[in-house]
Amino acid sequence: MTSNHAVDTPEWEPRQLRNAIKAAGVALWTWNVDDDKFLMDAKGFELWDLSDDHLLTFESLSGKIHPADRDRVRAAFVATRAIVGPYEIDFRILTEASDVRWISARGQGDDAGIIARKMTGIFLDVTGRKQAEEGHELLAGEMGHRVKNLLALAAGLTTITSRSTSSKEEMAQQLTQRLTALGRAHDLVRPLPGGQGSAALLGDLFTVLLAPYDDSGAFAGRIRIAVPRVGIGEAAATNLALVIHELATNSLKYGSLSVATGTLDVSGNMAGDDVEFVWTEQGGPEADPPEGTGGYGSKLLRRTVDGPLAGSIAYEWTKSGVLVTLRIKGARLSK
Repeated sequence: MTSNHAVDTPEWEPRQLRNAIKAAGVALWTWNVDDDKFLMDAKGFELWDLSDDHLLTFESLSGKIHPADRDRVRAAFVATRAIVGPYEIDFRILTEASDVRWISARGQGDDAGIIARKMTGIFLDVTGRKQAEEGHELLAGEMGHRVKNLLALAAGLTTITSRSTSSKEEMAQQLTQRLTALGRAHDLVRPLPGGQGSAALLGDLFTVLLAPYDDSGAFAGRIRIAVPRVGIGEAAATNLALVIHELATNSLKYGSLSVATGTLDVSGNMAGDDVEFVWTEQGGPEADPPEGTGGYGSKLLRRTVDGPLAGSIAYEWTKSGVLVTLRIKGARLSK
């Protein structure tokens, strides 16, 4: 049996619609496609970081769009005049404080349905969502990079161990010890739980992290460490450990630690309030600079040094090996 009752369609009052729009945090806009005049409500001016006494055109508003997105957004807005149906585009804008804000523009495109040659839509601040997406992509890329490095390290440590052992039993014992040491070193790359204060002395951090890469027997002692006696905090230990781990991995794969005769010297000194480290590799393959900006590891290094450690990193490529100069703010080491 079929019901004859029709579903009631609610009639929204203007006040209810305004409250709903305000609660959603959206801004309304109107664009006159003939004279390019662009109108926004108060929320729109707030999102775009503009005073509401501006006389806007779409062209002038485009000046606030991030240069990398500007042409794409202009093309998309023009295309809406000929595209039937809903559209959505996300882009970045620059605020007066030079901060980057992500905006999502949504509306309905149908040239035949434009009333008085005007189009209407909404703006929505999606900065939080975009930052979360970028964070997830960065984490996924970093995890993939570390897994590949760990596999390469296992192979490299096996080669090192085979050079200094004479039986499979001795090799198995030493390789197990190296992999165990690598596991302890890897723990330093992760944040310490519960805010445990000072994590280690600077020299101890280098020693623990580089111990798995040193040889024994005839090849023992090819890694030398001489750094200032400085205490480092939890955050600095985590970030510096990541840098050391990345440099050591590259050396084991391509540099002086990849051959039996190669050496690594890590020296450090105080340079005013900063601490400067020099990572010197010798006796390995000739060091060639990477093409372009380098791979993910190079980007990870620069992001860590430039950001949390507030320092700088420089490379010198020589026939005897790579020389890396790392400078870090002393105040950051204690955090």
